[in-house]
Amino acid sequence: MNTFPGFNNRLAILKDRSVCLAKARSFFTERGVLEVDTPILSHTAPIDVHIDILRVLLPHDQLGYLHSSPEYAMKRLLIEGLGDIYQLGHVFREGEFGALHNPEFTMAEWYRIGVAYNTFIEETLEFVRCFLGKLPSEALSYREALLRYADIDYLLASKDDLLARIKHYHIDLHGDPRSWKRGALLDLLLSFVVEPHLGQEKLTILCDYPASAAALACTRYKGDEHVAERFEVYYQGIELANGYHELADPAELRRRFEEANTIRQSSGKVPLPIDEHFLSALERGLPDSCGVAVGFDRLMLLRHRAKNLHEILPFTWDFV
Repeated sequence: MNTFPGFNNRLAILKDRSVCLAKARSFFTERGVLEVDTPILSHTAPIDVHIDILRVLLPHDQLGYLHSSPEYAMKRLLIEGLGDIYQLGHVFREGEFGALHNPEFTMAEWYRIGVAYNTFIEETLEFVRCFLGKLPSEALSYREALLRYADIDYLLASKDDLLARIKHYHIDLHGDPRSWKRGALLDLLLSFVVEPHLGQEKLTILCDYPASAAALACTRYKGDEHVAERFEVYYQGIELANGYHELADPAELRRRFEEANTIRQSSGKVPLPIDEHFLSALERGLPDSCGVAVGFDRLMLLRHRAKNLHEILPFTWDFV
């Protein structure tokens, strides 16, 4: 990674943050991508098995939610015909504290219409390189990554095989190990065993996730493997970006939202309300598009060789 001399004090880092925010906007302006501004507070929230949403008590005992991503609102703007769009702003996640997590953080999210999936991945890498320098890259499939670093083929492995690998790596499981779902066990292996190896010398694109982990991405068959057109970008073991070839089928998305809520309930989490306005808009047709969210604060952390977000953020949750 390129070095950035002179950023050895808080004031210099904060000034560089301002420069980098302007650089991010210039990146999109040069490509004809329009900046949009969607609500932070809404009556519904993006539904994800693993992400918990901050709630706000509104008048008349109504609940509001601070968004964890502007995704749903931005896709409604795509449907209205606004074209290629981006948003650079704050998002929120409940319970996210640590060296790489803060309950409020800055995200760059953008959508491109009619751009090929692989071309879009390259554009995402270009954005990351704006802040981290001209790093080389490699692509690694989900299956290849688990084989290389966890010594297991997820397509052939039984649940007992997964439990054995987790025991081998001394990963703690809360409760009865037999109660854990297969997907959750794979998530643990990915998080604790695979991710620390990714992007050590170059940017690593992790791609071809199993269809069960598609989230809001399209899926396809790759030989005997049903995979999602979803990718993540890593550097020095840190996830920086999560992107999709966007699924446009409202019925399939409703099924996925309902399934995610079922899994949330089974793991003791609160189900989240489905955004009917979003699904209704999808009935009018989402243009063929790709989208990605990039953690801006993590880019700043890596740019300044910091170990903790507290070193590069103007304020963190404990600022009071």
